[in-house]
Amino acid sequence: MSMPTAYRLTTRTRAGTITGLVALVLIAVGFALPAFVSRSTIQDLFFILTMLALAQLWNLLAGYGGLVSVGQQAFVGIGAYAMFAAVILLGWNPVVAILAGGVAALLLAIPTAFFAFRLQGAYFAIGTWVIAEVTRLLVAQWKALGGGTGTSLPREATGNIMGVDLVRALFGVREAAARDILAYWLALILAVAITGGIYWLLRNRLGLALAALRDNIDAAQSVGVDAVRLKWAVFLLAAAATGLVGGLVFMQTARISPGAAFAVTDWTAYVIFIVVIGGIGTIEGPIVGVIVFFLLRSALADYGSWYLLTLGLIAIAVMLFAPKGLWGLVSSRTGLHLFPVRRRLSGPKIQGGT
Repeated sequence: MSMPTAYRLTTRTRAGTITGLVALVLIAVGFALPAFVSRSTIQDLFFILTMLALAQLWNLLAGYGGLVSVGQQAFVGIGAYAMFAAVILLGWNPVVAILAGGVAALLLAIPTAFFAFRLQGAYFAIGTWVIAEVTRLLVAQWKALGGGTGTSLPREATGNIMGVDLVRALFGVREAAARDILAYWLALILAVAITGGIYWLLRNRLGLALAALRDNIDAAQSVGVDAVRLKWAVFLLAAAATGLVGGLVFMQTARISPGAAFAVTDWTAYVIFIVVIGGIGTIEGPIVGVIVFFLLRSALADYGSWYLLTLGLIAIAVMLFAPKGLWGLVSSRTGLHLFPVRRRLSGPKIQGGT
């Protein structure tokens, strides 16, 4: 008697396997790029990678967790200020001090979640923005870090950043260019780690629970999903990673002020735009969105307020004619999923079946 053939649930597809291989090649090329491209290109890539990381984190919150926050600038800002505090007040190396940004953002996320999770829908979004504004006002009183006008990293700190001497020796560049290359490499590591970590999360049981929670919280709870614990975990994780990105961004600029660190336009509005036009609730969406955003920024940045107006009109047009974003439009017409997370039954074909 033949044994029954086992079937199993899988998320693996041929397109996903090819994407993984291509991604490994692109990552390797990304680390080697500083040897072949100009400093301005490295700075552009740093911007793209940090915005991609922030977009993936916001997409995790809103696209998968149903937590539409407009206060993520709080974690960027507190992460940046914690990095500056660790360097200026404690004497840490700026690279190590980036970790302090993640810890500070995590600590801020605890009281933020405690209050914000008592709000629903639009009230949750407004609540996170209010908390971010309160945090900005409090940080502006921090006289040791320049108060409302901000401060810069000390020259001795920027001149002794861990890894800069190695980059200078490797590429034969000046100190400022070496700092940009180091920051770019760290941004590449962060973007890959965040995107890969989110992809891993969505492919396991926690990702399935998160999707169920987003679609119908009552139904998810009825099958055993701990909604409160899962929301807390996702919110704290996204906040800590956002703080790391904030610390890295302002390590590269070496200058900080409350207005820049807690800018709702730079760290939340642009991020939401990227996710919305790319495709919310997909890994591919923020990747497509950040490329489109960078191209628009490069083409329209000299037009002042018209730049922001154009971004708004494009976002409205995409929401009207492609509600699932540009990647959603492509995916619905081609069936292509570069980062597949949907479960499907895998096993040998049943003879005589369709």
